Amino acid sequence: MVPFAIAGLAAFVIAGVIVWLANGPDSWLDTCIAGFLVGIPGLITMIIHDRNRKRRRAITHARFTEN
Repeated sequence: MVPFAIAGLAAFVIAGVIVWLANGPDSWLDTCIAGFLVGIPGLITMIIHDRNRKRRRAITHARFTEN
C-alpha cells in the first residue's frame, strides 16, 4: 500500500507545482497543499500497517514450518 500513498502524494505535489507555475486559481493550489498534508498521515498509517502485516506473516509462516 505504501507505493499507492507515495504516488498520491507525488500527484498532489506535481499538480500543485503545475497550478503554481500556471498562476492557477488559489483554491486549486490550496487543494493540492491540503491533499499533500492529509496524505502524510495516510502514508504513515500504510507504513505501520505494512510493517505489522509483514510481522504477522512471519509469525504465521514460522508456525507452519515448525511441524
